[in-house]
Amino acid sequence: MRHFFTTMKTEQLYSLLKESTGVSTDSRTVGKGQLFFALWGDNYNGNKFASEALARGASCAIIDDPLFETENTILVDDCLFELQALAAHFRKDMKVPVLAITGTNGKTTTKELLAAILSKKFKVHFTKGNLNNHIGVPLTILSAPSDTEMLIIEMGASHIGEIRTLCLIAKPDYGIITNIGTAHIEGFGSVDGVMKAKTELYEHLRKVNGIALYNDKDPLLTEKIFRIINRAVPFSDPTGIDLLIDPLPSDINLKISITYLHHTYNLNTNLFGSYNLENVRAAIATGLFLGVEIEDIIDAVEKYQPANNRSQIKATKNNTLICDSYNANPTSMFVALESFSAIKADPKVVILGDMLELGDKSEEEHSKVLKVLQSHFAETVLLVGPVFQKLSSKSGFKAFDHVDKLIEFLKVESLSGKTILIKGSRGIRLEKIYEFL
Repeated sequence: MRHFFTTMKTEQLYSLLKESTGVSTDSRTVGKGQLFFALWGDNYNGNKFASEALARGASCAIIDDPLFETENTILVDDCLFELQALAAHFRKDMKVPVLAITGTNGKTTTKELLAAILSKKFKVHFTKGNLNNHIGVPLTILSAPSDTEMLIIEMGASHIGEIRTLCLIAKPDYGIITNIGTAHIEGFGSVDGVMKAKTELYEHLRKVNGIALYNDKDPLLTEKIFRIINRAVPFSDPTGIDLLIDPLPSDINLKISITYLHHTYNLNTNLFGSYNLENVRAAIATGLFLGVEIEDIIDAVEKYQPANNRSQIKATKNNTLICDSYNANPTSMFVALESFSAIKADPKVVILGDMLELGDKSEEEHSKVLKVLQSHFAETVLLVGPVFQKLSSKSGFKAFDHVDKLIEFLKVESLSGKTILIKGSRGIRLEKIYEFL
């Protein structure tokens, strides 16, 4: 792992950054006056697009292949490393608190709830969409406006060591691990590998004497907190005053009660699923810890609208859709099915897509999902993806190897008057079926 230090090139790029209009890695959307970084991908070489970026108005193109040197290019050893080093240098000069969020599930929802809450008190800049990796984190930092007062960084990882690197770049003062579950097992090797990777955030916080905010109802995280961290704040006691957050009976939307300072508040969220309770707890507790008033927190939570197919409820002219198709892993799949089973809605339909990146655990984990479906869902079940199709022959459920085959089915066997849970990994592209429901 390379540590980030300021080189002559980094100093030069930092001077150019201060005169620029920002940073871009996409020659198709680069803005006038931006610095263009020619990154590599699995199927492309960004150096090939440097001249196009300059023609579109980029002030400078940072390249790492001398074959593409022209006027207004800067040749470096490694474009990605220089982008990360520049972000680390920029972060050091920002002198604002940084809150990092990672975890197997719920990190994006927690981040967005927190951004809504903390915006009641601070000028907040936060990770947009899913820019939470080795490229997205530097871009998030480098796009922070000069008047930023609080930076919220989402950190994703699929291999051990990635969170450690992201912490070297973002240098968080506060951190939250939402949970530890079974995702990206292919990259981590085991749940222990996931734990090792995620708790790299705790390791960083210990080194900088930072503060971890943690779910004290999670025995796994509580144990790790007391083994690793010097300074930790439990969700149930963020300010020295007990905070109680409990679910209330509801149909589809999560409803909660908050008891704080001898007052109880009942509120409706726009989120589906009891599993989102912990994300809401994390955001509310952190908001209180950082000084946001409880009334402002309640207002922010009630107004928050989930997007991008994450616990999103959509009413179409034919059905009520619970759109949770942004991603899926065994942990999130089981809690979504549990929540869907508990809601009062009839008739129900379950549409599930394959869970990707599970490696040699894939068939085992998909078989477990099929057992849950057979035990708890007598309703219509439609499955999509090669793994579900292979394993479902004895289940009695309809299965399709590709989402386009499901669309063909839905065009003939249209669904109407149903409440439909739609969940699967992003690569299955289940969002394509929404218009047919």
